[in-house]
Amino acid sequence: MVSRLFINPMSIESQEILKESIDLDSIFEHNQELNNTLIHIGEGILDDETKIPNSYGDLVLKRIEWYFREKNDKNFKISEYSYFFNESIYKFDLIAFHLCSQAIAWKYNLNSKETKIFLETEKRIIKERLIRINDEIRESLINKTLSELLNNYDYLNWKDILPLIRSKKILLKDLILIDGEIILDENEFEEKFYDRMEDWPHRRIEMVFNRLIGYKTKELILTQLIIENTEEYLKNIKEKLQRIEIHPAIEELSEKIAKLLEELTETYSKFYGGEGILGVKGEMTALNKNAFPPCATNTIEGVKSGNRNDAIVLFLTSFVSYGRLNPQVFSKGISSKISDFDPDLKITTEEILPIIYEAASNAVPPLFEDQPQEKINIVSKLGFGMHDEIRIKNEGQTKWYTPMSCDKVKLHLTNICKPDKVCKKIGNPLSYYSYKNWLLKNENKEELLKEKKKNNQIKK
Repeated sequence: MVSRLFINPMSIESQEILKESIDLDSIFEHNQELNNTLIHIGEGILDDETKIPNSYGDLVLKRIEWYFREKNDKNFKISEYSYFFNESIYKFDLIAFHLCSQAIAWKYNLNSKETKIFLETEKRIIKERLIRINDEIRESLINKTLSELLNNYDYLNWKDILPLIRSKKILLKDLILIDGEIILDENEFEEKFYDRMEDWPHRRIEMVFNRLIGYKTKELILTQLIIENTEEYLKNIKEKLQRIEIHPAIEELSEKIAKLLEELTETYSKFYGGEGILGVKGEMTALNKNAFPPCATNTIEGVKSGNRNDAIVLFLTSFVSYGRLNPQVFSKGISSKISDFDPDLKITTEEILPIIYEAASNAVPPLFEDQPQEKINIVSKLGFGMHDEIRIKNEGQTKWYTPMSCDKVKLHLTNICKPDKVCKKIGNPLSYYSYKNWLLKNENKEELLKEKKKNNQIKK
């Protein structure tokens, strides 16, 4: 029987294993038991035994490496990481998970992209492990794990998973509900919908159940519950680390993780371009004012009273911040925070806010002279609550306001909307910026090529 710990590293049973097995002073030392287990798992599959992790520290790094390569590397070979999906590894991987949790909580903000990568890695590992388990064992394992995660699994009401619904980890549209109860069992499904299916053969009922519910709903709830528990676990670790000193081995592991993430990000350029690790397209580069749409340029040059406040606080603040940090926000629709892209807020304070304040100063009359409270509203629209300056501790108190569409600018801010030729092809000022930036870069490349050809001809 497959252990629940293979799927849920947050299980109560995990604490016993951690007490017995973790020696923080030796997490980077060669572990012969781990090595023997992994070689046995990979016999006949692994093409290179030198790629096998030899310590708990190595195993932590391999988890992250697997996630990056599986998503980005065209030459990725699953055989190199086959040990992650064999139940024999569960005790070792359990320890690796908890070591990684401590290192991540110590090194990074809870909303950082690095923390999200850690959580996404765990989510993907759970999914891949469940796929590889045969149906009968899989169903039993899922049911037992859900029973452990939920107090009243036999009768699951949507309110029992309200935190997951509020955080949009689970959407109500993905659930089959009858009087508030989430239908997860085939017999219950048949009973609740009997009046509609009484003449159906069992095979058809089974097919409809599997299409609507099957394993997918249970797995979705199970996975998101584990991830939510992991998020709470990271939060608790961070709070404890404010009172106690971090073990040097965990600090060292956090530095190794940081170095690996930096190397992987550089190696796989899709992290910030193409379909990246966080599902975000677009490269973070310095703002190019020459690529700004007319509405943004007009706002910076100075807006007269009337639409002045909305133009600067609602429109320009979101446009400049997303243009600098997350220009392709609408392509994937994934919510994010500024610290995901600017962890120390240096870009925000040194590049984004000065442009917004420049527009405020150029406004007629200057925005902050007669309405200084608008500084607080700007901070709020950046996602840092109702405060007079941005501080990481306040992030998340309000949402990072997304840019207006062209239609909204035309409707509400007519005095700054002066369309040019590019505007006719675009539906959003942010899209204009990305497109115009691309055009300008290509023009520069063409000019450089022409200059290079001209120089070559002169040399001849």
